[in-house]
Amino acid sequence: MSPWALLFLLAAHLAAGEPASITTLTATPAKLTKPDHAVTLQWSNLPDPSPLDYVAVYSPPSSGDLDYLGFLLLNSSASWATGAGSLTLPRLPDLRAPYQFRLFRGQNPRVDQDADPLPDASRRAAVSGNVAYEGSGARPAQLHLAFTDEVDEMRVLFVCGDGGERSVRYGPAGRREEEWEEVPAEASTYERRHMCGYPANHSVGWRHPGFVFDGVMKGLQPGSRYFYKVGNDLGGWSETYSFISRDTEANETIAFLFGDLGTYVPYNTYFRTPQESLSTVKWILRDLQALNDKPAVISHIGDISYPKGYSWLWDHFFEQIEPIAANTPYHVCIGNHEYDWPSQPWKPSWAANIYGGNDAGGECGVPYSTKFKMPGNSSLPTSTIAPDTRNLYYSFDAGVVHFVYMSTETDFTHGSDQYNYIKADLERLNRSRTPFVVFQGHRPMYTSSNESKDTAHREQMIQHLEPLFVKHGVTLALWGHVHWYERFCPMKNYQCLNTSSSFVYPGAPAHVVIGMAGQDYQASWEPRPDHPEVPIFPQPQRSMYRGAEFGYAKLVATREKLTLTYIGNHDGQVHDMVEIFSPQVDTDSAPDKLVGAMPKKMRYLGIAGSVMLAMLLGFMAGFAVRRKTDPARWSPVQDEES
Repeated sequence: MSPWALLFLLAAHLAAGEPASITTLTATPAKLTKPDHAVTLQWSNLPDPSPLDYVAVYSPPSSGDLDYLGFLLLNSSASWATGAGSLTLPRLPDLRAPYQFRLFRGQNPRVDQDADPLPDASRRAAVSGNVAYEGSGARPAQLHLAFTDEVDEMRVLFVCGDGGERSVRYGPAGRREEEWEEVPAEASTYERRHMCGYPANHSVGWRHPGFVFDGVMKGLQPGSRYFYKVGNDLGGWSETYSFISRDTEANETIAFLFGDLGTYVPYNTYFRTPQESLSTVKWILRDLQALNDKPAVISHIGDISYPKGYSWLWDHFFEQIEPIAANTPYHVCIGNHEYDWPSQPWKPSWAANIYGGNDAGGECGVPYSTKFKMPGNSSLPTSTIAPDTRNLYYSFDAGVVHFVYMSTETDFTHGSDQYNYIKADLERLNRSRTPFVVFQGHRPMYTSSNESKDTAHREQMIQHLEPLFVKHGVTLALWGHVHWYERFCPMKNYQCLNTSSSFVYPGAPAHVVIGMAGQDYQASWEPRPDHPEVPIFPQPQRSMYRGAEFGYAKLVATREKLTLTYIGNHDGQVHDMVEIFSPQVDTDSAPDKLVGAMPKKMRYLGIAGSVMLAMLLGFMAGFAVRRKTDPARWSPVQDEES
């Protein structure tokens, strides 16, 4: 508040014959040293307090009153009705500019999606001093790892407030830090003019993202622990983190997989943010720590942070995932909330009601393409002045699994660049090295959610991609977008090939929707014409398990078997599991599993045939020989939805 305004208030009180009482707002500490350092807001002398009074959060301090990051209602404090109180804001990320807080009197507010009040910023009562990070912007933040195209490398990306020189220092466990290697990191950024729409290109949503640095650690020994840190001597270095390097010859693969995580912020903002995303990160961190020196991969299949054009939510997101992503390679694919905008380049006639909205809040894939760098070099022009959209489709090997990622937001139909990539990638697989193939994309090929507008999209995927899955033996297809967990049987053109939860790969992938990591909006399940009055619609027969519990999936694969489990956030326990045995597995290694996977009629025939063969051979040779069954001869179960 200006000195003239203070004098005016003082004169008004004196004219009314009342003692002067100025509302105060303080924010402490004024200097923050780490992202988990809480800020305490205290106010006093607020006359006639209202339940609609609030404190708004700003960064930088030059932001207009309506360009807030978020706000807190004062009635969250137990003593608010006295005109004084305090609130605490935990874990504010370094936005490379100071924070400031302003107290407003609430009146006739607008409302958000939950009918909660949104500030109008018309009656400012007090302003705090600035709160800033020590060395704001100079010290690296938001570290996350990813594979490169080379098996002996690991990439680390991080953010600083300037584009000056930064490096990565790294070395194997046991080597002294002064003997570590050092490599330079390259900086990139984007500007407000690159955004494609509101609010991303407006003062209310735009904040400069800083500079994203990309450093590659090379010459790594397979399956070994390395330590590293990033930064420089002038601006400071990050904490020291560690990871296990990739080992493509390993006989075990571990991965944590999910979609639609989102970002939680500790204040009210322009839409609801999911606190469940914190629980997902917490449980995955627990599981990673239990692995000790075993390597793992994290897979986030679209709808990453849900910023919806409010750029600082990306900063919150990367601070949120850093405990897992700075120590484990974190791989992503693009979703509608990263990319969707009205003028996107590929919008075929059948997708008129699918693409071309504003799910990305005007970002049109630009932050996603800059803040991540996945293996491969897939890209697509945006048809604007914005940089090309990147990280669209790629693949890599990790132990016994070949992972493939696609973009459901760009052309995947027959003859497209993406289709040709997927086809060529699956054709050159070495199944003796990677007996399992896990395919991932955002919008699902199969779901029993009542997302009717995506029906045409699913039909196109089944038409163009499913034949490739079947021909080349894709083991598992994972999808997000629908904010539930749902596991389907191995499927070919809507027909189940096996309804067990433990089976030998039957010739088509099992489909699993894993969009349950944090976002809570969800349409109802699709209705069944034979059950029109049932409020929770029964599952179709192709749907083996579906649940509303937030959580994530964990994959563990050996040369013989791939196991996928669904872990719920409310207890950290397994709620569903499927086991898929390699077609090359020795039938003696899991006879119960293999018998259970056989169709009932074939099972009886196999047992009877084995008995008769044993009797015949025993009669002829004087000893019994147990007949082994060839899984390739088993007939698939032809189940259809009733």
